[in-house]
Amino acid sequence: MSALLVTAAPTDRRAPAGPVRLGPVTPETYRAFLASRATGADGPSFLQLPSWAQVKDGWTHQLIGWGPDSGELTGVALVLLRAFPGTRKYFAYLPEGPVADWSDPDLDGWLSPLLGHLRASGVFAVRMGPGPAYRRWSAATAKAATGPGRRLADVLADEVDPLGTVVAERLRARGWRKCGGDSADGADAQPRHVFQVPLVGRSTDDLWSGLNQEWRRNVRKAGKSGVEITIGSAADLPEFYRLLRITEERDGFRLGRSLAYYERQYAVLNAEQPGRMRLYLARHEGEILAAHTMVTVGARVWYQTGASADHRREVRPSNALQWRMMLDAHALGAAVYDLRGVPSTLDPGDRAHGLLRWKLGTGGQIVETLGEWEIPMQGTTNQALFRAFQAYLARR
Repeated sequence: MSALLVTAAPTDRRAPAGPVRLGPVTPETYRAFLASRATGADGPSFLQLPSWAQVKDGWTHQLIGWGPDSGELTGVALVLLRAFPGTRKYFAYLPEGPVADWSDPDLDGWLSPLLGHLRASGVFAVRMGPGPAYRRWSAATAKAATGPGRRLADVLADEVDPLGTVVAERLRARGWRKCGGDSADGADAQPRHVFQVPLVGRSTDDLWSGLNQEWRRNVRKAGKSGVEITIGSAADLPEFYRLLRITEERDGFRLGRSLAYYERQYAVLNAEQPGRMRLYLARHEGEILAAHTMVTVGARVWYQTGASADHRREVRPSNALQWRMMLDAHALGAAVYDLRGVPSTLDPGDRAHGLLRWKLGTGGQIVETLGEWEIPMQGTTNQALFRAFQAYLARR
């Protein structure tokens, strides 16, 4: 591997056990490493793909990797860099990364060289999203705990991941700060709570029985009403975007993305691997009523973005779409179907709870990630830039 010898960064305050070879890697080498790690439910996120750097307009990027002197990679990272206006300094962001062995007890052995490399690249602060999960709640547990004023933090988790707990403690000890602290939903760019449907060892009959009664009724109703599910193409993205704007207006949120963003995403992800991003369409009487996007990386499949019309919702096009996407993920051999973000509220009076209730019907589980963590580089200028950058984010 092409690499640069980097030693411990002073920001991390501890020295690694020995020198670690770290530096730029080619996209081909990077992808080969991801492929070797993409065989299970905890494989790399699509946000760490080399192609994702091309999706992010306004950011530059680096593909870096590290490992022993033998040259065998032990970890990689897509680092997105955003320049601070009027300076040659950068904010570094590793979305849902780096892809590394978080169980390694010598965390400093690879984290310190990473920080040293970024500091040498002019970075004033770093944000990353560690891979391990933290807590999990089954759909049954979350549904039973629903009530006025309730939140996930009020409910005993079905499972606490010991690795996630250890990684969080190690990061805090090294000066990293959790974005938003321990608040329910944090201040993360990516969702802190996601909803996942495990697929390993389950038949399609198991998936069907895992749906709640309302979901099964709605999927059947869509079929009886003549809803047809097809896979679209780039030519259908304008219609998807039109429906997305309708959905944003109806549900009171704004993603702030343009049609060009989705066209670029579709083009670059599928250029990297054909079929990596799919656009699913639900038609009724010839009209597209709903459209959802799906992304696949190895054994992980994500439902990324959904959009639907305001009319004829009674034929349940979105339920039909999700069921077809779940079946296709199962047919692809995926270990998990990830429906991405859910709110932490269990209060049925909260508007946001509707999204959680809808996803709970698939019978999966809520997974709390470790969230995103930040650290400023040492030095007065870096600290000042970091505070200014945080103030900027708070105003957005």
